[in-house]
Amino acid sequence: MTKRFFTSESVTSGHPDKVCDLIADSILDEAIRQDPYAHMAVEATIKDDLILVYGEAGTTATIDYEKIALGVMKQIGYDEEYHVLVKVNRQSPEINSAVAHDEISAGDQGIMFGYADDETDDLMPFAIDCAHKLSARLEEVRRQDPRLRPDGKTQVTAEYDDGKLARVDAIVVSTQHTKDITQAELHDLIIEKVIKPVVDPKLIDENTKYFINPSGSFIVGGSWGDSGTTGRKIVVDTYGGYAPIGGGCFSSKDPTKVDRSAAYYARYVCKSIVAAGLAHKCQLELSYAIGEPKPLSVTVDTFGTSEKSNEELLDIINRNFDFSVANIIKELDLRRPIYAKTTNYGHFGRKGLPWEEVKTLNY
Repeated sequence: MTKRFFTSESVTSGHPDKVCDLIADSILDEAIRQDPYAHMAVEATIKDDLILVYGEAGTTATIDYEKIALGVMKQIGYDEEYHVLVKVNRQSPEINSAVAHDEISAGDQGIMFGYADDETDDLMPFAIDCAHKLSARLEEVRRQDPRLRPDGKTQVTAEYDDGKLARVDAIVVSTQHTKDITQAELHDLIIEKVIKPVVDPKLIDENTKYFINPSGSFIVGGSWGDSGTTGRKIVVDTYGGYAPIGGGCFSSKDPTKVDRSAAYYARYVCKSIVAAGLAHKCQLELSYAIGEPKPLSVTVDTFGTSEKSNEELLDIINRNFDFSVANIIKELDLRRPIYAKTTNYGHFGRKGLPWEEVKTLNY
């Protein structure tokens, strides 16, 4: 039997990069709430008590950037005092003229990947799916236990035998905490309240390794322990490294930015293919050019897990899906303030998001 290990990580909402992602997506939601056709690319950076909000906005919306940023900090659970510096300009007229044709065009060039497999009920790779569920559970527990604080990370190493998920080899959980809990108490709390309710006991054995706050004390966290910037968790946001990433982040970008919307649509396509039983694994690559309404290329790969050839599957895909920017926005109904709820625990594999629906295919 051939053994292989694969590891993915997740972070909680209090991680400084995710703080900045949530600020950016909350600003985007407010813009779209007032102006569904807003063109937004407003990001954030945080260090200690300073929050810098910056970027480009093409919108009729009136946005109180400082209020949104400070509201996000309270929403996450940080009660320190913060100061907000805003540097937001109008969107470049050159970019706007490239996008604003009679037919909606891509807001930038780039490549985007979608992926799905039948390893989990969410049709996501196991390691990232499990890591996200651990982070989400850690968030629930810390909001009930004042000894835990917002910053945290999780990591899962899965072992495969002959390509099949066999067991969990290692779990890492790091959480910010107060001085009121010992490391021994923290270890027991995380095992009992976070790990056991999430991880299937059939995948745990006597050799599974647990690393709970392996660095020891983790009292100083968030922006006081590290800096944060929008868009630095693109592997966490996608497939945990199990599938390629296009390179562009999601948070802060309105749906004309294909880095975001086309990546969502690619996931929608792949999930529909796997859900239909046409493949056990499906990966899709798209490429776009700024100012062009349709993709330059559409490439599918099922890694030998389909009875159909990749050419046959591509024909099915092209007959059931329309990759034009205008259709992506329309079919997934993306001109809505839905983006803040995508920020944490992955943009994929979560119920309630339009690209996580399954389309009935005609073939």
